[in-house]
Amino acid sequence: METVKLNEAQKKSRRGRNIALGIVLAGLVVLFYVVTLIKFGNGMVN
Repeated sequence: METVKLNEAQKKSRRGRNIALGIVLAGLVVLFYVVTLIKFGNGMVN
């Protein structure tokens, strides 16, 4: 089986995308956590 060899520019680009994706996912986790705290803090009154 052949494997694809990435050059340095491609590796750097992939790393940048991975970091950006990780930051976005962490932001969503924090957002959901804060929204949950607000809902529970208000006694979940609708």
